[in-house]
Amino acid sequence: MKVTIDEDRCVGAGQCVLAAGDVFDQRDEDGIVVLLDPTPSGARLVEVEEAAASCPALAITVER
Repeated sequence: MKVTIDEDRCVGAGQCVLAAGDVFDQRDEDGIVVLLDPTPSGARLVEVEEAAASCPALAITVER
């Protein structure tokens, strides 16, 4: 799977970090998402898709 983020759309809600903290983090200065693992294993599919679905700004794209 491949994960991409659109930092310009991110509003810093942090839902992605709560859903998949091994894949996403937030910058300290403004809360914008940081992608820790752009190609997580398939075992993380459910949590990564949950993170994308819970993003209020729709800033996360998941490609299988």
